[in-house]
Amino acid sequence: MESRKIAIIGAGNLGLAIANGLVEKKQAKTHEITLTRRNTDGLQHLMDEGFQVTNENSAAVANARLILLCVLPGQITNVLEEVNPVLKPNQVLISMITGVDIKAISSILETKLPIIRAMPNTAIAIGQSMTCLAAEADSKAYLPEVVKLFDVLGETLVIEEKLMQAATVHGASGTAFFMRYLRAATQAGVQMGFESNESQLIAVQTAKGAASLVQMNESHPEVEIDKVTTPQGCTIEGLNEMEHQGFSSALIKGVMTSFRRITQMKKGRNE
Repeated sequence: MESRKIAIIGAGNLGLAIANGLVEKKQAKTHEITLTRRNTDGLQHLMDEGFQVTNENSAAVANARLILLCVLPGQITNVLEEVNPVLKPNQVLISMITGVDIKAISSILETKLPIIRAMPNTAIAIGQSMTCLAAEADSKAYLPEVVKLFDVLGETLVIEEKLMQAATVHGASGTAFFMRYLRAATQAGVQMGFESNESQLIAVQTAKGAASLVQMNESHPEVEIDKVTTPQGCTIEGLNEMEHQGFSSALIKGVMTSFRRITQMKKGRNE
């Protein structure tokens, strides 16, 4: 793979997970990645591994091909104004900032360059992220390069930018929703007699296997459910009780409540 320098602006948990993942998957070498953070004291071990580390965003961006923005929404204006003087048209800006659209980012830039929005989730730390990408028409030619970058860190899907807020709830917040199911399943296992660690192992592996069946068989969840349920059996009785108690309805309502909240947050920032 040809050498390309990457600047990760905001080396928090997400930024560090991406950096480590790209190196582990041989998509970049440590010396090709520059990490920035206001206080770099906690990054000494990464410097020892060969990563470039600085608290100067402009220095990190100056010679980078790909610029990954991993800062908080309230920091975006100051960060872009800081790096504006060193930006060049041949660079690609990849924003992972929640609720900040391409138009808003472009309005701060003094140099016109490709902008790609990316929404990964925390499973990127283990190479199992669901990452959604979006770009406007003039930047779509750069999508294959960015898709390749994130493909090694999990699954990648290119969507329209208008769906990015939904992607944040479905794919990023969704991690927490599935974790809550795992917690409940673990508690049920304990109530049935398993030790907590045993119950969690069963719940996690069962959830992993169920998701893998749908993915590998390219089937609908109901198809896999039908394989487990038998007439007058315990599975169908349990499923029906969950539905009587509003399981599916509660989940859908929870997701949509999160979606309404993120929509309100974005509207507030634009006012």
